[in-house]
Amino acid sequence: MQQPIFITFEGPEGAGKTTIIKRLEKEFETRDVPFIVTREPGGIEIAEQIRSVILNPANTKMDGRTEALLYAAARRQHLAEKVIPALEEGKIVLCDRFIDSSLAYQGFARGLGIEEVYSINRFATEDCMPDLTIYFDLSPEVGLSRIDDNTQREKNRLDLEKLDFHHQVQEGYRRVLEMFPDRIETINAEKPVDSVYEDVLSIIDEKLAKIK
Repeated sequence: MQQPIFITFEGPEGAGKTTIIKRLEKEFETRDVPFIVTREPGGIEIAEQIRSVILNPANTKMDGRTEALLYAAARRQHLAEKVIPALEEGKIVLCDRFIDSSLAYQGFARGLGIEEVYSINRFATEDCMPDLTIYFDLSPEVGLSRIDDNTQREKNRLDLEKLDFHHQVQEGYRRVLEMFPDRIETINAEKPVDSVYEDVLSIIDEKLAKIK
């Protein structure tokens, strides 16, 4: 019987996480194992409502602390209502973004402080952390270029930020990688999508094999 495992996917804008997660969804369907796919902010009705406020391009006046608190609130509801129940049912949880996004984006790029943002998120999550995080590493220039080329992708408020902000996000993730080296695995997301997918699936299968 498959043990429950909480897997999150992190990376800058345009990293290709959504594309890879969709392929993983098909893979796990063929394996006939219990799993769910979800995202942050969002995943359940209340958190999706908060998402619409956070990412609305019209909300350019949003204060950085407001942004961080909204993310934490959405995360709490999503965790309590969807993630934890799924894990208790023995499912694999594949989640597009989690706490590391807040540390990189609001903690570092917004200048609020990684430890400060980590503190409010520890309260929100009651220290519930992923078993495995896969970080999609690529340059901001490549990521933003992909966004411009993808007419199907949801355009959000963060896409409107200047290039310097996205470089700060990249540096923020580097700091987060140093904080959690045993949990986070890095892949080169600038490689062709098939190669990225194989790298991700290999990491997940290795982790699953260890916890059976």
